Amino acid sequence: MQAVILAAGESSRFWPLNQRHKCLLKIMGRPLIWYTIESLKKAGVKDIIIIQGPQKEIEEGLKEYQFDIDIKYVVQPEPKGMGDAILKAESLVDGQFLVLDPYHFEIEDILKLQKGKSELVLFGKETDRPWDYGILVRDKSNPDKVIGLVEKPEKGKEPSNIRVIGIYILPKEFIDYLKRIEEKMYAFEEALNLYIKEKGAGLAINVEQEVPSLKYPWDLLKITKMLMDKYLKGKIENSAQISKNVVIKGKVYVGNNAKIYEGAVIKGPCYIGDNCVIGNNSLVREYTNLENNVLIGALAEATRSIFQEDVHTHSGYFGDSIFDKGCRLGAGTITANVRIDRGEVRLNIKGEKIKTGLDTLGVIMGENTKTGIHCSFMPGKLIGSSCVINANSVISENIEDNTIF
Repeated sequence: MQAVILAAGESSRFWPLNQRHKCLLKIMGRPLIWYTIESLKKAGVKDIIIIQGPQKEIEEGLKEYQFDIDIKYVVQPEPKGMGDAILKAESLVDGQFLVLDPYHFEIEDILKLQKGKSELVLFGKETDRPWDYGILVRDKSNPDKVIGLVEKPEKGKEPSNIRVIGIYILPKEFIDYLKRIEEKMYAFEEALNLYIKEKGAGLAINVEQEVPSLKYPWDLLKITKMLMDKYLKGKIENSAQISKNVVIKGKVYVGNNAKIYEGAVIKGPCYIGDNCVIGNNSLVREYTNLENNVLIGALAEATRSIFQEDVHTHSGYFGDSIFDKGCRLGAGTITANVRIDRGEVRLNIKGEKIKTGLDTLGVIMGENTKTGIHCSFMPGKLIGSSCVINANSVISENIEDNTIF
């Protein structure tokens, strides 16, 4: 079976981490799409088509990796939805094919759930927010059959609570149905419903296992935990320099030429990339991910946080937070990650209050932003790229890109 990976979207809901496609964000030294490709290989898929945007950033981001399988790249000039993306790959599709998002690193396990053969297979999972997703319409007499798909149904009018998870098995003939639909953002869903109407029900598979979702930037924190639980190996590279009185507990990877100074404590699972520096008496713990060239200054604490390449901090507290590459954080920076009332952290995005489902969430900061000393961030704040935040600032609202605060 071929696989078509859809990686041409704008990642607009992923602001402020959307300076590049979200599947290129790195965890444990690899972009997210790398784990999906490796998982497809384990499932026996050796022919992969990747749909990317006109900048060809996916192709560029993967060129340093060797996969030993056939990977072809197709450009979707404009983000016109799934249907248009699949049509762009028509000339390369030669039979039944798998369509998936670029962050399904558990795909080999999900494909094992399919019993028997079916030309059309839709994979779904239960949700308590069906109005936010595409929802499967299942046959009442046989819930294993899917008879339709409704995109973001109105509250109270949901046909089921099973959301699509971004994995489909489709016959090549489906492309002909796409051609019959007027070009629009949800042409894929319309073509799917038309195919089912004319060809009959497909197979619905309800996935009970944990499935990664990468709709909003804070979803990356949960994905990091899942990836570390599955892939992280405890190892200290020979070129790493570990000073006296350093405590390392649990599963921890320390990369080449990393330096960990006296009094530091590392409590795994944690990933510390190449050329990272952990200062004196600092604490790094619990699913913290440091990509290459990250500096955690003396007397700092980082927990359950993600630092992309070349982020530098001084002293401070960084909890349940994400920092894109190139950020500089002044001494005494504090990311509050729990509300005073201990309630769910909600974010204000384009005037809409979004529930995160999290009771701990710090700051999410775009690339190349800099803060002065003693800056404090209230829980769940989004800070754009290339911002400058002056000393002694208290941040209680989101900050747009290229802002001097």
